[in-house]
Amino acid sequence: MKMEMLINELQEIADGAFTIPLSGGKTVVNTERLNEIIDEMRTNLPVELKQAKIIAADRNNIINKSKEEAEAIVQDAEERAKAMVMQSEIVKQAQQKANEIIFNAEQQAKQIKGAANAYIENVMKKADDELSQNLADLKKTRQSLTAYQQKNSGAAKGTQKK
Repeated sequence: MKMEMLINELQEIADGAFTIPLSGGKTVVNTERLNEIIDEMRTNLPVELKQAKIIAADRNNIINKSKEEAEAIVQDAEERAKAMVMQSEIVKQAQQKANEIIFNAEQQAKQIKGAANAYIENVMKKADDELSQNLADLKKTRQSLTAYQQKNSGAAKGTQKK
């Protein structure tokens, strides 16, 4: 900032300089004051250059840190996105596998139910056939018994009549 003030002072000296007539625009300036300002500039120049270098280095450090942080954020975001995609893929695969298992289980259940119905139908048919056969045998036995009783009852009456 000191340099800026000194440059402004030089400008004021140049602006306030007396122009020599018929000299083609040459002016008269206070060389003593000009030399004082130049000496001050030489003294302050290293300090201001040093400060500018420090500011530039700080700026570069800030930029580099910002770039590193930005890269870390991008890398973290990419990793999270990959993890989410993988998790999503795993969920899709699990759902697909679950659907396959459910489908297979339903198919097996249908087969088992069909086999059970066929077995029950077979057992019931056999039971019906056996019951029909037993009923026919029972009717036959009953008819035989009735015939036997009638025969014996007629014979018993004949024996009683004698």
